[in-house]
Amino acid sequence: MKGPIFLARRTYRMRRKRDLARMLPLAGAFLMVLPMLWGDVDSDSRRTSSDGLYLFVVWFGLILAAAILSRGLREEPSSDPEDKS
Repeated sequence: MKGPIFLARRTYRMRRKRDLARMLPLAGAFLMVLPMLWGDVDSDSRRTSSDGLYLFVVWFGLILAAAILSRGLREEPSSDPEDKS
């Protein structure tokens, strides 16, 4: 085998960022459904104020995470197999 055994570091990081970007909607869906699992066992009533605040914080966090990921995904990896950076 004459080629490098491992991927270049930059290419590897770009692939992991893409994987993370693909998992972001799944993580968001889980975090959005999570308040349904919370509840007071003693009563049937729910405090919608805390659930609503939680959902807006998660929503803002997902927007922020997507913005950060998209900034990192704009860069195209170099096609040079000798790139070790």
